Amino acid sequence: MFIDKVKIYVKSGNGGNGSVSFRREKYVSHGGPDGGDGGHGGNIIFVIDEGINTLLNFKYRRKFVAENGSDGSGAKFHGKNGADLEIMVPPGTVLKDPETEKIIKDMSDEDVVESGRFVFLKGGKGGFGNTHFATPTRQTPNFAKAGIKGKEQEVVLELKMLADAGLVGMPSAGKSTILSVVSAAKPKIADYHFTTLAPMLGVVNAKAGQFVLADLPGLIEGAHNGDGLGHQFLRHIDRCRLIINVVDASGFEGRDPVEDIEKINEELRLYSPELASRPRIIAANKIDMMSDETQARLEEFAKKQGCEIVFIAAGIAHGTDELCELIAKKLKDLPPIKVFTPEYIPEEETVDIDADSEITITRENDTFYVECPRIVKVLNSINFNDRESFAYFQKILRSTGIIDALEEKGIVDGQTVNLYDVEFDYYK
Repeated sequence: MFIDKVKIYVKSGNGGNGSVSFRREKYVSHGGPDGGDGGHGGNIIFVIDEGINTLLNFKYRRKFVAENGSDGSGAKFHGKNGADLEIMVPPGTVLKDPETEKIIKDMSDEDVVESGRFVFLKGGKGGFGNTHFATPTRQTPNFAKAGIKGKEQEVVLELKMLADAGLVGMPSAGKSTILSVVSAAKPKIADYHFTTLAPMLGVVNAKAGQFVLADLPGLIEGAHNGDGLGHQFLRHIDRCRLIINVVDASGFEGRDPVEDIEKINEELRLYSPELASRPRIIAANKIDMMSDETQARLEEFAKKQGCEIVFIAAGIAHGTDELCELIAKKLKDLPPIKVFTPEYIPEEETVDIDADSEITITRENDTFYVECPRIVKVLNSINFNDRESFAYFQKILRSTGIIDALEEKGIVDGQTVNLYDVEFDYYK
């Protein structure tokens, strides 16, 4: 089974919590705090695996969660960092945002190809132990910092095969036969339609140079709308630098070869005008059953289109060497395989939120409900039964602008503040 597009859920590991601990050793006075930091959460990393050419591994597993960092402990012991989770994908995989379909990362980028890895989501940082909060006036801090939660996201994996040239044409035009003759690839070949249900790649060694040739599923009318194999066919030709229009020139099945080429070109144009404008070669196959009239019409059509035509009989390897040499020469003058530019940037990396814009206050009678995303992780680290810890919390409320925002809303002494279900009375 060939799977070339899936949606998965990924989550990086949470950071471990910092520890609240104090030295209690015989003969050691004023031991002080010794709480260790929490470990960092594991990253989500996509890794290129040259040994796979399909997304079949994601058929039954769609959820990937990295390991959480461990909590810190006494004696300044640092919590264990969570293990990174590596997700293996085939070369040519493109990561997309499922909602906008914007490209997050093309795993064919030069930087990814060199390292073979792409860190998609970083794990949460571990929280500080209480040793970090000790000051000359706060010598026994009874609080620590909670670890930061890992990031989570759904992502679409879409495979766009890495081929220099692609064989396109109607079903049974002879694309698979051509690939089997000019390369070591062994596609299924039979005398009926839709034999090729999955793209096949083959390496061709021509005198003019080596290149990768793709045999793509047969194209029918309406493919741009998803009919037949539709987009599954068209997405794999996105990277091809050169398109080979393979056409059955025999007319044995009652089809007109010129009309077949026009239909293919129209489907490409409707799917992507840029794709339709790429250089192409017409490969007229099965010429052992072709009439002179058909040959003349094809030559005239190719001349009008401004592209070269090669007449072949793939079944007996007639003209295939000439075709390969022409492809290799054409590729020398064409730009490299297309790499897609990232279009999607996470919101938190593009929007600079100031302190005022992220604070939301609503009032119900004498209770003020405050929402401030930045304060959530602070709440998890506060020990409200400890005076120094609560004093630290009050300092955070002042520095983030929450107190100023409450005063602007008209809060007075004795009224209640609700901060994510944590309630306390306000006194200036």
